[in-house]
Amino acid sequence: MRRGTFTDDTVDYAAVGATQAPDLMGYPPERSIPAEESWRVGSGEARFQTASEALLSWTAQKAAGLTLSDVRPASGPMYSGVSFDHEGHPVAPTRTEADQRFDADGTPFVGAGTTVHLHGRVGGLKADGELRVILVVEEPRRVGFALGTVGGSVVSGEESFMLDWRENDEVWFTVRAFDAPQALAYKLFRGLVRRRRRELFTRYLRAISPLYAT
Repeated sequence: MRRGTFTDDTVDYAAVGATQAPDLMGYPPERSIPAEESWRVGSGEARFQTASEALLSWTAQKAAGLTLSDVRPASGPMYSGVSFDHEGHPVAPTRTEADQRFDADGTPFVGAGTTVHLHGRVGGLKADGELRVILVVEEPRRVGFALGTVGGSVVSGEESFMLDWRENDEVWFTVRAFDAPQALAYKLFRGLVRRRRRELFTRYLRAISPLYAT
């Protein structure tokens, strides 16, 4: 992965980057609820490129019924760190991010260090808070990013969105997350956290998979 610009005090949780840990489901950050789903969304380079473009232009969030506002790219050059393989070994030198891109509505594409406000409702449950892009991956066969909560959300934690163009030519979309309840209702009824997460995962899949395109 390439880790985006951040410092520990920019998000409201300690385990920054934990969505990339292989053992997330077995050993989630303390007091948090982990979740992970993977779906095959097609095959071939064209499908991978189309899905990647959609993902990095916030399509998963927008099509999930969430509204983006106050999108603030990081100021100055964005350092993206080193790349790591799936076992955590460094495989490439550091680099700086390319020039900022924008979608048709003028919204900046996902970029390391970008802060965004997301709000809406998910299955009748509130989704509202400020988040920061804590890492971005743009590799020949893997593209994605991770968002961490900065404040104002009913949960505290992180979610990552990754597309993999596998050696067998299949394209897979994986979403991983961990949520620590912050609102009183979520602390008392942790099942609400799981229900909210299931609904979000379903919406993300519908946004990226061509099976649900209209």
